[in-house]
Amino acid sequence: MGGIMAWILLVVAGILEVVWAYAMKLSNGFTQTTPTIITAVAMIGSVALLAVAMRSIPLGTAYVIWTGIGAIGAFLVGIVWLGEAVTPLRVVAAVLIISGLLLLKWAEN
Repeated sequence: MGGIMAWILLVVAGILEVVWAYAMKLSNGFTQTTPTIITAVAMIGSVALLAVAMRSIPLGTAYVIWTGIGAIGAFLVGIVWLGEAVTPLRVVAAVLIISGLLLLKWAEN
C-alpha cells in the first residue's frame, strides 16, 4: 500500500474514533440499541483501518495521530453538538494537541 493511501486510511480511522465516541455518549451507558450498534461497528472499523495503515506508518506516529484525531474530533463534537464549554485553557490544550500531531507528521518525512 502506498504512503498516501495509508494516511487516508489513518484519517478515516481517526474519524471513526470520533463517531464511536459520540455514539457511545448517545448510547447512555449502552442502554440505547442503535447508538450501541454504531459504537461497536465504528470501533471495529477504526481499529481495523488503523491496523492496515500501520503497515506503512510507524507505530508511534500512527497511534498518536489516530488518538489525536479522536481527541480533537471529540472535543469539537462536544462543543458543537453537546454544548460543552469553550474555555481558554481547553482551547490551548487542543492547539497543543494539533501542534504535536503536525510535528509528528513532519518528523516522519
